[in-house]
Amino acid sequence: MDMRRKAILVGVNLGNQDEFNYSMQELGNLAAACNVDITGQLTQNLQRINQTHYIGKGKTDELQEMIDSTDADTIICDDELTSSQIRNLEAVLECDVMDRTMLILEIFAKRARTRESQLQVEVARLKYMLPRLIGSRESLGRQGGGSGLKNRGAGETKLELDRRKIEGKIAQLNKELEDLVAQRKTQRKKRNKKGLPVVSLVGYTNAGKSTIMNAVLELSHQQADKQVLEKDMVFATLETSVRKVKLDTNQPFLLTDTVGFINKLPHHLVKAFRSTLEEVVEADVLIHVVDFSNPNHKEQIKLTNEILQDIGVLTIPVIYAYNKADLTNRKFPGIEDNNIYLSAQKRIGLDELLHEISREIFSNYVECELFIPYSDGQIVSYFNENAHVLSEEYETDGIKLMVDCKKSDAERFQQYVSNKLESTEKEMK
Repeated sequence: MDMRRKAILVGVNLGNQDEFNYSMQELGNLAAACNVDITGQLTQNLQRINQTHYIGKGKTDELQEMIDSTDADTIICDDELTSSQIRNLEAVLECDVMDRTMLILEIFAKRARTRESQLQVEVARLKYMLPRLIGSRESLGRQGGGSGLKNRGAGETKLELDRRKIEGKIAQLNKELEDLVAQRKTQRKKRNKKGLPVVSLVGYTNAGKSTIMNAVLELSHQQADKQVLEKDMVFATLETSVRKVKLDTNQPFLLTDTVGFINKLPHHLVKAFRSTLEEVVEADVLIHVVDFSNPNHKEQIKLTNEILQDIGVLTIPVIYAYNKADLTNRKFPGIEDNNIYLSAQKRIGLDELLHEISREIFSNYVECELFIPYSDGQIVSYFNENAHVLSEEYETDGIKLMVDCKKSDAERFQQYVSNKLESTEKEMK
């Protein structure tokens, strides 16, 4: 049985006390997600981070006393540390030192299930390690000078060999990733050919994206095996899930659930997961899921929007789904402009959400009347499957249909249309 690590959380506050407090709370949640027991916390207010030890000399001594009294074997810092800061802290404290980035990478490594996400996490981990290789090992020299490898110490030689190995491994993994990315693009092209609109769930980690997806799947009577993992923890799911959803009006669309974001998300991870996040870039509508019960939800919205802009999401319509409204004093369900207040857990407000989704992605639908001879019965079946049939009348020579359908379908079957096309764009009340 693996021994659980015992850790002390360490953070430096550079100004905003509220943001810092929440960041430290989040660090504790990340540690809990890694099955780490928190034995204490040490913080320091500074104008700038200490370049040698992250924290000042006095706080380092205080940290040593905390380690001795709690038997902690790990220090977890709230910021990304340099290799020298890690080395200096470990030398003084004689215990393992992790930073926030290492912690997030470890969670991603544990949760990655598909080959693509495993490769993405490994690439991010290796890129993080590369500038942090430490050559000052007891058995290795640090002699330098001269040309080539002839006059170099064993430490420097070993360090360069390690770098080459890591760079080679990154290149190999990137090549495999490129093949998987090509497969994903082929899948997207096939979906695009079917003309189905795409709706992507985005937002901060643990805001309830997977819960909303499962609730929508229930409403559309999907089989239980189509459900995605739903758990109250940070980064419960890393894989992008795509499900076909059909509204009561027979209008189908694709719903995608993506990896969540978090404060100080490692740059290498965002870059590694860019291919996965392309699902978001190519969406027709984004559902920005917000944990409305979280007192820092405004900061979470801001951070998510910054990451979305960074990956190229600029002009896609956004519906803000303020989830977990049942944990607040806010009256729900409710709609204000493009904001919807709901509780996915209690399945309240989902009809309103689907109504808004329909309004956004099916604004190009038209209402028209068609007369279809009995000999072309397959066309009636097509509209029953791919449109909202408002009325159906059987006459002597054929069937009269009143449908709400895609404009492209109305144009495709123009020969059967018996009235002028009318846009179904309506003011939603």
